[in-house]
Amino acid sequence: MFTGIVQGMGRIVAVREPSADFRTHTVELPEEMAHNLQIGASVANNGCCLTITKINGREVDFDLMAETLAKTNLGSLEAGSLVNLERAARFGDEIGGHLMSGHIIATTAITRIEQNEHNRTVWFALPAALKPYILTKGFVGLDGCSLTIGEVGDTEFNVHLIPETLERTLFGGRKAGDVINIEVDPQTQAVVDTVARVLAERGKAV
Repeated sequence: MFTGIVQGMGRIVAVREPSADFRTHTVELPEEMAHNLQIGASVANNGCCLTITKINGREVDFDLMAETLAKTNLGSLEAGSLVNLERAARFGDEIGGHLMSGHIIATTAITRIEQNEHNRTVWFALPAALKPYILTKGFVGLDGCSLTIGEVGDTEFNVHLIPETLERTLFGGRKAGDVINIEVDPQTQAVVDTVARVLAERGKAV
């Protein structure tokens, strides 16, 4: 499990792609994230839970399977690209964001960015399949960042980013057209799906 509080950004230093549906990328972790690493441990890359397969100092390998390449933005990255990183939460850690599984449900594109003196508002295309789960003042995971949803329209939604988020995550350099990983809040998804199922069953019984 993860908290959606990005701990640092890592640089991809190598990509090996033996086939179209499998690749391994090597990420150089920030110094403060590279202690007590173990093969088999989980690290979120842009919010996607990946397993460490090899460790060489601060350089760590992750394997990306076909499903990961199809559902996330990781398959489009190359050597030199940056990724948001978070190591798996441990029992007793402070949950500063919201509980996240690291299971990306879809990707979406940034449609526009509004900037003022102190913060930035980023708008995203709203996938039709995710409309029931994107709620004003609810939570959403975007490239591994736990963020509060601002406005929600028919085709777009936004989040408001403070300078700290812009400095510590990829959102400081994101631009319109960039593709972002989405993880919806699992509790919201469970409630919405349960209510929809109950109402559907009642409708059949009438």
